Amino acid sequence: MRSARPKVLHELAGRSMLAHVLSSLVEAGAARTVVVAGPNHDAVMAEAKTIVHDAGIAIQKERHGTAHAVLAAREAIARGYDDLLVVFADTPLVRPETFAAMRKALAGGQNAIAALGFEASEPTGYGRFILADGALKAIREDRDASAAEREIKLCNAGLMALDGRHALALLDAIGNANSQKEYYLTDAVAVARSRGLAVSAAIAAEDEVLGVNDRAQLAAAESILQARLRATAMREGATLIDPSSVTLAFDTRLGLDVVVEPHVVFGPGVSVGNGSRIRSFSYLEGATIGQNVSVGPFARLRPGTRLAQDVHIGNFVEVKASDVGAGAKINHLSYIGDASIGARTNVGAGTITCNYDGFSKYRTEVGAHAFIGSNSALVAPVKIGDGAYVGSGSVITQDVAQDALALARAGQMEKPGWARAFRERNRK
Repeated sequence: MRSARPKVLHELAGRSMLAHVLSSLVEAGAARTVVVAGPNHDAVMAEAKTIVHDAGIAIQKERHGTAHAVLAAREAIARGYDDLLVVFADTPLVRPETFAAMRKALAGGQNAIAALGFEASEPTGYGRFILADGALKAIREDRDASAAEREIKLCNAGLMALDGRHALALLDAIGNANSQKEYYLTDAVAVARSRGLAVSAAIAAEDEVLGVNDRAQLAAAESILQARLRATAMREGATLIDPSSVTLAFDTRLGLDVVVEPHVVFGPGVSVGNGSRIRSFSYLEGATIGQNVSVGPFARLRPGTRLAQDVHIGNFVEVKASDVGAGAKINHLSYIGDASIGARTNVGAGTITCNYDGFSKYRTEVGAHAFIGSNSALVAPVKIGDGAYVGSGSVITQDVAQDALALARAGQMEKPGWARAFRERNRK
């Protein structure tokens, strides 16, 4: 990846590849998870525990192949679970249903191994599944395959499920008699068959088993995941006017009859209530949006934003860590940070809350049915009472009482003829 960050911590839809895989495993019913990592991968383990709090850790100190990596988790395997799923954190798009199908293939002892395969549009370079009477006979590496076997398009995805009763014995029996002197997980198939154990193939869609090894493949995986997320959102009742231009996060929640206009980006942690509209070129993250809310165009909602129903957030407005009450309007060119805005209050164009003094953040509280005139600066900490009126261009540094008018600006001065005299002086 040419990155200081471990590969599996690179993100898709606002979530690391590792987290995507672990979440799918949890949904597929995994009771115990062990993450195999190299030395000094504390960040990887910390990320794993955000999804699976009791995730085990196994360190592969030296790299001697895929089977060797699995055996780094020997202690957990030896506990004798019903089945063992071997998955890759850089193959982040496998669905929970696919993991469940792999497990199901082992149920009742019908198979000792279920290897995951896919129909490759271009199979060159992949190991081929060699089937006999529907059972998996062998996995033939591309370089070892015959001409006829190279015509096979059913290829190995690398992921594997093993019957817990046989897993450790099969893994221990894998040798390294190959040019690389490595222990290959795929050899478990031949070991199982040599012992008279049944092996089956589970099939996934090609786009599910895309492995990510560079930035281009990361972008390809992002595209696939975004298409899934958009399809789900529309199926559940949201309208995306130009779906391909909308970017969703893994946890974006769009209610019924939400309309998302083109070129909107959702970061993690956004929910949008029924009937709301998100207008073009808006960026939202960590925000809770109520029903029948209008946001944008060109709006930014930052983490901690909570908009009640019928709120209007207009063009070039930024809101951060603030509560905006029902029916309030902030329609033009404003910044509202660390604030609460009461119901039905109108915030005029160019208004800002001055919430930071260079050291600490402070809060602004504006009551219900207030009116904040254009180009006002509310210097926190400050409270504006219900129904109060702040005159345009004011810099408010003290609390304003309920139903009061506050003006904080210099008196207007006029000098007759000054402009004409100024021009004449400068023309000489």
